[in-house]
Amino acid sequence: MGYCEDIREMIGNFPLIMVRPSVAILNKKGEILLSRYSGADWGIPGGILQLNESVEECIMKNVKEDLGVKLYSLQLFDVYSGKELINRVEESGDEYHTVAIGYLCTEYEGEITPDSNQAIEAQFFKLNQLPEEIDPFIKHKLVELKGQLKNLHIPS
Repeated sequence: MGYCEDIREMIGNFPLIMVRPSVAILNKKGEILLSRYSGADWGIPGGILQLNESVEECIMKNVKEDLGVKLYSLQLFDVYSGKELINRVEESGDEYHTVAIGYLCTEYEGEITPDSNQAIEAQFFKLNQLPEEIDPFIKHKLVELKGQLKNLHIPS
């Protein structure tokens, strides 16, 4: 079990703060890599921070394990928290207050090979042609990203 699961076991349904580093991976065409678990909404790859790891280590480890891609040069994009990042799990009643740390990455290697054991799917999308089944918060932030890409000289 991971750190959050261990803490959840101790505190029951009491709200838990969770740090979730995430990364917007852009290819040379300016398309963004989105991933999802089978049947869930699309989002950007990320992980849950564990004890004794940096947020960068968390991102790199999770993207490598889940998608088969090795990341280079992570650029901090923004840090997000607040009411729109409070998640409640209906089945269990668990409540999570997420602190999302967003990175941008344009340098990576490897072929996208989603972990089939976890039923993960992944593909690149144009920023102006995002899938319908995407988390509204993520969609809003990707619109912001699209506006900033022009300043970074990355095609959008």
